[in-house]
Amino acid sequence: MSAPRRPGGSLFDRPATPVGTWLKIASGEPVEIMAYAGFDFVVIDLEHAPLDLQTAYRLINSAAALGMTPLVRVPDKTPSTIQKILDAGALGILVPHVDTVEEAAAVGRACRFPPRGVRGAGGTSRAGAWGLRPNAEYLASGDDVLCVPQLESAEAIGAAPEILALDTVDAVFVGAADLSLSMGSTPSSPEVLELIGSAIQAAHAAGKRCGLAFGGVPERAAQAARDGCDFVLLSNDTSMLAEAARGLVSAFRAAAG
Repeated sequence: MSAPRRPGGSLFDRPATPVGTWLKIASGEPVEIMAYAGFDFVVIDLEHAPLDLQTAYRLINSAAALGMTPLVRVPDKTPSTIQKILDAGALGILVPHVDTVEEAAAVGRACRFPPRGVRGAGGTSRAGAWGLRPNAEYLASGDDVLCVPQLESAEAIGAAPEILALDTVDAVFVGAADLSLSMGSTPSSPEVLELIGSAIQAAHAAGKRCGLAFGGVPERAAQAARDGCDFVLLSNDTSMLAEAARGLVSAFRAAAG
């Protein structure tokens, strides 16, 4: 009997809401710090940070070795990009600006091996343990990686029930900042919050999960988790460094008079 499917490894097996952060610095130290700080997962950000594939490759390995689930936000929807990231060992991808069920279906197919998808076999990669992993096990692992479209427009939220009905999609992530920008609004406006709530409801109706990011405001994230959000992202490595640095300098200036 085969093992049950576990998308993203053990990320959603935890009793508490998984909490992660974005990685934007091209260095190994931040990923180690996030592991020691207790984060459950990291998202290596290839969309909004100057990180290349080789850097992502190293960070994926470090995160996994330190017990965190390594996810990657890819910069585009192309199957070649998705395949390289998954063969590098990522346990899931976030895909920006997926607005339609057709786009979500294409992304889902890029994550899965035939007959469910179009991902090419690369068993001599890290995902295949350099060819040492049994081929059947390597191919089965294609069903275990998390495929997470990002919903960042009203059109995407409207298509959420159809997107979540796809068996190649495991969860959605609502990008509240870009969603509000597309609406000429703010992330905390009633109309944006209503759309976020509808995405969470659509995910739960499909038996799947919905995630959100909250910057450096853990109280808001905790309230969202109580309200049904299934995984949360807090801040990022660059912002944590910037805020700590400014706080130290400001405290010194104030104390020194």
